[in-house]
Amino acid sequence: MTKVVIPIKGNIISDEDADVYDYFGITGYTSPKKISTSLANAEDGDDVELQVASNGGDVFAASEIYTALKSSKLPVKASIQGLAASAASVVAMAADTVEMSPTAQMMIHKAWSVSQGNADAMQHEASVLSSIDDSIVNAYEAKTGMDKGKLLNLMSDETWMGAADAVKLGFADAIMKFNDDDDDDDGGGDPEDSKLQAFASFGTVIPHDSIEKMRNLMVLEQKQEQQNTKENSQSSLMKAKLAILNGGK
Repeated sequence: MTKVVIPIKGNIISDEDADVYDYFGITGYTSPKKISTSLANAEDGDDVELQVASNGGDVFAASEIYTALKSSKLPVKASIQGLAASAASVVAMAADTVEMSPTAQMMIHKAWSVSQGNADAMQHEASVLSSIDDSIVNAYEAKTGMDKGKLLNLMSDETWMGAADAVKLGFADAIMKFNDDDDDDDGGGDPEDSKLQAFASFGTVIPHDSIEKMRNLMVLEQKQEQQNTKENSQSSLMKAKLAILNGGK
């Protein structure tokens, strides 16, 4: 029996956006395909450990990952090492057991999006986001056993939890201990003391419209490279012809 370590690091993104991240050398991301590949390579009897330190990201990609982990017959433990925010907290809920570092934080909130349009479009967008919130809360409810209404209130308040609070509310099962840690150290901390540092480390996922613009640039660059190759080839051919006309070889 071996331990299969699966990092849940960086932005959680869709498989469709992964090529753009790869193109720009952004390797520190989590996608459904990465997780499913790791699970497929695991063997019966292996233990899976999710090492979580992520700002979150695409809620639908997180749902795919959550479903893949829940569908796996392997025992899964989530070790929250730093921040498990937003979509990353949903992924952590798929684990059979969740442990948090005493210095870690978990954050849950309602889904958000960037949209434009008239009043009808905005009302539709609001109904879509409410539906997504109802889906997200199912993962929290399954883990904590808490009432959905209370969970939605916590999400609405953008709730940040230290390790002790996460265990108290049922989002985590235990606080990690290192060597001879004091049992009285709850790791919760004062939220006001950590707010500035947390904000400094909080990142964003590349928006889909930016992804499309980058993908278009990638295509243009590839076409330009092909054109340059063709022009260089034609230039070389012309030089060879001129050389022959001038009596060269």
